[in-house]
Amino acid sequence: MVAPSGPDVSPYDALLLLSFGGPEKPEDVVPFLENVTRGRGIPRERLEAVGEHYFAFGGRSPINDQNRALLAAIREDLEGAGISLPVYWGNRNWDPYLADTLAQMRDDGITRAAVLTTSAYSSYSSCRQYRENLAEASAAVEGAPRLDRLRQYFNHPGFVEPVVDATLAALAELSQDVRDEAVLLFVTHSIPTDMASTSGPEGDAYVRQHVDVAGEVAARVQAQTGRRHAHDLVYCSRSGSPHTPWLEPDVNDHLRALAAGGARSAVLIPVGFVSDHMEVVYDLDTEAAETAVEVGLAVVRAATPGVDTRFVAMARDLLLERAAVERGEDVTRAAVGNIGAWRDICAAGCCPNPRGPRPALCGADA
Repeated sequence: MVAPSGPDVSPYDALLLLSFGGPEKPEDVVPFLENVTRGRGIPRERLEAVGEHYFAFGGRSPINDQNRALLAAIREDLEGAGISLPVYWGNRNWDPYLADTLAQMRDDGITRAAVLTTSAYSSYSSCRQYRENLAEASAAVEGAPRLDRLRQYFNHPGFVEPVVDATLAALAELSQDVRDEAVLLFVTHSIPTDMASTSGPEGDAYVRQHVDVAGEVAARVQAQTGRRHAHDLVYCSRSGSPHTPWLEPDVNDHLRALAAGGARSAVLIPVGFVSDHMEVVYDLDTEAAETAVEVGLAVVRAATPGVDTRFVAMARDLLLERAAVERGEDVTRAAVGNIGAWRDICAAGCCPNPRGPRPALCGADA
């Protein structure tokens, strides 16, 4: 008897997990930061100062270990669904470098791969820059496989539902006398306001996407608890010139403002991150936690999706969705909130590079 085949993933013969990368030991820190900031003229002294965040954690970013765990979980999920598909991992800024991964894929006979990035939202730094990296690495590897990036997934249920449950769990950690009045602070990475205004095909997508997800999560929390919690979108990890406007308010400034206004508690929800990146463990668990103590706020941080089974299964859903689209089939796209499922192919001029045009894959202007 022939075993039934799993879901059809053609035309893809591989899935590629594409991430930011991070240092693995102290001597990696400054070279890693040089990779991240190459072409921006940032002096080494400034990089060494930023590197102190990593040195405080032994010179090792948590992101690579988290990607290893996600990679293993995706492989297990695909196998459990009857999908026999190799899953690779490449980074933008550290080993395993994307070009090296593409060379390995080529040597393994891979001809066309779907790409899942560890960034859920639309902006230059969270979307188009990944597409530029794909173009650069593909050009450097003769015979590299064709690459199709899977859509942004900020409002996919597999991302949103773990955030809802993590928020509920964090609320439960607060003492009963302050729990019901807790403010929900949705935290994401700040970016320059000019970059935010040009994000997405019509502009302002980065903020609109976050606002939509925050509203969806807050509404679901209210449905579960029967309590309406005030909620705000705040930012962390600002960098660059102090003369360049960035998205505000900063999470620390907002905690101080809440305390000054009489608030007694808050939940930090790192909705801009898929796992506990350095921006989470330093900016929130360290810096914001210290600010909360300083101003007398009871604050709990919600978990990121990480390897939650729903988030892992989302990778499979996005893969099968795009495979069906490429085969010319009708698909039902999973999405919650008010914006709707994001497009597969980025529009021409979407999320432009603030330093000038560069080749980018997976878009109408590629």
